[in-house]
Amino acid sequence: MNNKLLIGFSEISLTPDRRVSLSGQFAPRLSDSVETPVTATAMAVTTGGDQFVLCSCDLVAVSTALQAEVRRQLRDTVDDLDTDKVILCATHTHTSLLYHREAAVSSLAVLRRYLPHPPEAAPVPDDVMTPQEAFDFLAERITAAVRTAWQARRPASVGFGFGRAVVGLCRRAVFNDGSAAMWGDTNQAVFDHLEGGNDSGIELMYIYGDQRRPAGIVANIACPAQCVQHRHFISSDYWGEVRARLRERLGAHLPVVGLCGAAGDQCPVDLVRWVEPETPLDDPNITRPHPIRRRADPSMFDLPGKRTVGRRIADEILAVQEGAAANLSDDLPLTHQVLTLDLPVRRVTPSEYQEARQALESYLREQNKSGDFNDDARMHVHAGTIARYEYQFDHDLRPVETHVIRFGDIAIATNPFELFLDYGNQMRARSLAAQTFIVQLACGSEGYLPTARAERGGHYSAYVSSGITGHAGGDLLVRHTLAAINALFPLTNA
Repeated sequence: MNNKLLIGFSEISLTPDRRVSLSGQFAPRLSDSVETPVTATAMAVTTGGDQFVLCSCDLVAVSTALQAEVRRQLRDTVDDLDTDKVILCATHTHTSLLYHREAAVSSLAVLRRYLPHPPEAAPVPDDVMTPQEAFDFLAERITAAVRTAWQARRPASVGFGFGRAVVGLCRRAVFNDGSAAMWGDTNQAVFDHLEGGNDSGIELMYIYGDQRRPAGIVANIACPAQCVQHRHFISSDYWGEVRARLRERLGAHLPVVGLCGAAGDQCPVDLVRWVEPETPLDDPNITRPHPIRRRADPSMFDLPGKRTVGRRIADEILAVQEGAAANLSDDLPLTHQVLTLDLPVRRVTPSEYQEARQALESYLREQNKSGDFNDDARMHVHAGTIARYEYQFDHDLRPVETHVIRFGDIAIATNPFELFLDYGNQMRARSLAAQTFIVQLACGSEGYLPTARAERGGHYSAYVSSGITGHAGGDLLVRHTLAAINALFPLTNA
């Protein structure tokens, strides 16, 4: 058994030399420029006979199909890498490549059956990469990033740190009738409160190579990269700003592995101190009929907001670095467990199914329907309900891949959801590790995982079609993750 700690990094651009369709919104968008490159940044770690690879991708999500294809390509090209222990995760930027292979539970497949001109029916211009071409391009590039990081492993030492920067805020508003809305308008007499809290903590890992030079940084933040989510350029969002600022101080090629924590109900936007975007948003869920001029942060839908968030994060990472560098270690225990959890499929009732069918059929009879993205957004909810109803006849449980890692005195726990913050808080509060890195949208993309109160409040992110499982699955995820984490740590840590 080799107890020497070896760590390697690689960053590879995911930015093609062609225009792309951009992922993450109902309104179709084609890239017109590159604001900051989107990348895959991989860190490969081996010690004590075990290993893991974390690869952070500037994508809205990492599908199960993409994860499987990268692992397949790695098995063909790297002999000593356990591909089951390669973790791909997404920063959840909405200004990156649209790619796909059809999902098992697909509202789009239902819409294709019902609508004469369903989403994605329009032909892609010749100079724009198709979603299938984007899939193949991403698989090849991400595979290269992981392979290069694995081959670049060298003796290293690690220091851990903790910082705070206000980035993520709850994006679900609750009204006095108990209903809730993502991006809900709080400038109304019926507004009551924000549904959840926020987590300003940043879990940090600093890696040093020979002569104690910075070799890479890992930062775990409970907020998706959604500052410029409606724009028509390619962008890594606030992570691009973080990387640029850290590289000014620590080296021009410093790898930064950005990990999105439990943040399904989080965003960088303050719904209370609402600052109107500089340019209009094509988003059916974000409307403000009477915006008020506020003295607050710049709009978190625009570049100034992105730069503000990036500055806050980078400044805190630099401030914490000195303390972490004073406590480096190259002798860290490593245990990596790959788990498959069978979570209950959130079910649609027969009456909900009939209501969804009636809504779609009624829409088809409308004489003056626009057929634009606003209609697509309305109909996706009903199509998703129908898709779930059909799926649940043959599927009671959904197997999902999760990972639990002990590395020194910290734990890393992954899940494939847009996981609501409460679940991450429950894991961190009860974990026996000194720090717990929660990584969402990893090794698959199973949709939102809302809390019970969010399900009662409704709206997107909490609809039955918003994710494959509901709060019962969330409770099981927390229990199984905690059991796996705490089995790796002695009770003396409690």
